[in-house]
Formats: sequence, C-alpha cells, structure tokens
Amino acid sequence: MPAANHRPALAHLNRADPILAGLIRRIGPYRMELRRSGTHYDALVRSIVFQQLSGKAAGTIHRRFCELFPGKRPRAQDVASSSDDRLRSAGLSRQKLAYVRDLSARVAEGSLPLAHLGRLADEAIIEHLVQVKGIGRWTAQMFLMFRLGRPDVLPELDLGVQAAIQRAYGLRVRPTPREVVRIGTPWHPYASVASWYLWRSLEE
Repeated sequence: MPAANHRPALAHLNRADPILAGLIRRIGPYRMELRRSGTHYDALVRSIVFQQLSGKAAGTIHRRFCELFPGKRPRAQDVASSSDDRLRSAGLSRQKLAYVRDLSARVAEGSLPLAHLGRLADEAIIEHLVQVKGIGRWTAQMFLMFRLGRPDVLPELDLGVQAAIQRAYGLRVRPTPREVVRIGTPWHPYASVASWYLWRSLEE
C-alpha cells in the first residue's frame, strides 16, 4: 500500500490490535516505498538476485548483471540467449543462474505472462509466480507488497515478521507460520501495513 493512502489502515490497526497500536505510536509515520521503476520482469529478476544476500552484495551483483545488457535493461529474450559464462560473470551463483534462466525462458516463450498480473487477486498472482524455479511464496508476497502495493499481504514465512511478533507479543518462542496467520487475523484488510511496522520494530 502506498504511504499516501495509509490513514484508513492505521485507524483500523489501532482499533484492532493494542500491541500493534503501540508499535505504530513508537515508530511513527508509515513510509513504505514501492519499487515502480522497470518492468515486472525486472522486479522478479531483482528479487531472485537479492535472495539470501546482504543488500550491498546483492546490489553489486544486480548492477553488474544489468550492465551486461544494452541500456542496462536486461530483457527476457536477451537473458535466455546469453551464455552461462556471461551471466555468471556478474557474480550469480549457479543456483541463481538457473532461477534467472527459468524465469527468462518462461517470459520469453510466453508461458509466464506478466503484464496482466495487476488485474489478478493476490493468491492467483502467487500461484502464477511460484511456477518459476526459485520463486516461492515469500518472494511472490514481496512482489505483491513492494511492486504492486497490495495492502493485505501477511508474509507468514518471513523470519523478520516472526521475530518481531515474538518480541512484541512476549512469546517464549518464535511463532510458526500458522501462528503468524492467527495472530495477524485482526490486521486484515491491511496486513501489509502491519508487516511494515513489524519490520521497523526490529530496528528499534
């Protein structure tokens, strides 16, 4: 959800969950930034590159990868036709190279259309994207939140969300994904906003 449209979400969350309301008071204004530049394909490539890496290291690899292509804008067709050696020169691991190749081949051949994603429901988008090697439910949820700006995504598999809930709610152990879903029930239809505040709470 874009930050400019946050007022109804904050009003709902403050009413629905006193613990989350306390986080909102401490953290202050909602400032989620969406990644609108480039295409959906660009955003998915970026998400694959950034998996399980620090932001700085992933950013360097992603920049080098983009620099391999005209205008620093890789297209699915160009990536699919590039050699492994060329793509790995950017710093991609063999595993991530396989993931980027699978995504690129599907987009290039038309078996994974992306232009229509904005018209689909959240779960339909997740089902569409997890066909790709290396794109699981978590990656698809990040796409929903930070690319499409969907307001009601609860990334129950996210370790940061789990850790923030454990701390904020005084749990003895980190909650399971099922427990995250249960605890987050009152946050709907603004679970994305709640998740953003949980992530920020870990920085306090």
